[in-house]
Amino acid sequence: MVQTTERLASTASERYLLIYMIAVLVIITSLVIVFFVVFQKRKNKLLLDKIKQQQEFEQEIAQAQTETQEQTLKNIGWELHDNVGQLLSFASMQLSILKMQVQDDVKDKFKDTTEALSQSLHEVRQLSRTLNNEVVLNIGFEKSINNELKRLKKMKFASAELKVVGKKVEFENRKHEIIIFRILQEFLSNSVKYSEAENLKITLNYKSDYLIIDAEDDGIGFDIKTVKKGAGLLNMKSRANLVNASLDIASQPNEGVKMVINYPFV
Repeated sequence: MVQTTERLASTASERYLLIYMIAVLVIITSLVIVFFVVFQKRKNKLLLDKIKQQQEFEQEIAQAQTETQEQTLKNIGWELHDNVGQLLSFASMQLSILKMQVQDDVKDKFKDTTEALSQSLHEVRQLSRTLNNEVVLNIGFEKSINNELKRLKKMKFASAELKVVGKKVEFENRKHEIIIFRILQEFLSNSVKYSEAENLKITLNYKSDYLIIDAEDDGIGFDIKTVKKGAGLLNMKSRANLVNASLDIASQPNEGVKMVINYPFV
């Protein structure tokens, strides 16, 4: 009887000891899991903070570069308007004076030169306006694009069309207006230099919350997979990132180039 009681007591003690050990093991395992989860969360937070800091740093650099470029363009615009414009005006005036001093049969020979000077003066003044962000803001986003297309059409293109779809939504941040206009200028500049295109087209598709901009030419195009990404493309991408816009460029050899910008208003 005594032995049976001792055996039962021993079995109960072993059971309690086993339960105690299991409980301790569960607690230790739980603590390890909690520690691991907390560690991972902290690690992820540190990584996200580092990524965010890097993105903010890159955005500040891009912003500084953009502001520097804008100031440079503004200075060039002033130089074109004030200095080059004045020189062309003076040359035109001198040519007119000279024209009055020659015989009638010689005056016709001045006609082409006079027209070329007048056209050059007009082009310089038009270009100077598009380079000055204050002028762009003053005349507006759509009119600035239209003026740029008209200027390029006179240069070399058969057609350069601006199409507006939907109800116009004003930019809350006027700086974004300038940045997107500069992206379009870069695209048009590349079309002039490389595309051998005859036609340009820009479509502004206004939605309630965002603006979709399609810019395209019908030039020789390129293989987007193999082309080397130059400063122009990187510059456009960088500017788009500054205004939280997406920018995609599609092209195939002999199929022209198309750029799509999706700019959120909010």
